[in-house]
Amino acid sequence: METWIHHLLALLALPQYSLGTVFVVSFVSATLLPLGSEPVVFGLVQLNPALLWQVIAVATLGNTLGGAVDWWMGFGAHHLADKYRSSTLHNRALLWLQRLGPKACLLAWLPLVGDPLCAVAGWLRLPFWPCLMYMAIGKFLRYVVMTSMLMGLFS
Repeated sequence: METWIHHLLALLALPQYSLGTVFVVSFVSATLLPLGSEPVVFGLVQLNPALLWQVIAVATLGNTLGGAVDWWMGFGAHHLADKYRSSTLHNRALLWLQRLGPKACLLAWLPLVGDPLCAVAGWLRLPFWPCLMYMAIGKFLRYVVMTSMLMGLFS
């Protein structure tokens, strides 16, 4: 098993695959699928520390575009929420999101609630470009902090 992992890491470290892999994993992990991109980001930075800012930029781009997909899914799924309108939790969450507006998308980096938050922002028809900007800021800061923390732990 150990040789398999080393082979996979060596394959992902190849220039023709590494940043593309980070982009795809970051994109998919920002959708509603349960996948984390941090291990791939950290693994590539560990294998090639010179790519730190490129990896963070590509991961931020992929994760932000995945958040944009969530926003559009929410925008298109507006009619599905009609059956949940009577829930008090639902109403409180909607009021909170409407009060914060696009700035709520700064929290798009949070596990479990971040991706649905992007979808709800689309459902509420919050302005797309400001939401995308706040998603990108939050996701960029997450990758910087997480990678810095992991680099400190494994140095």
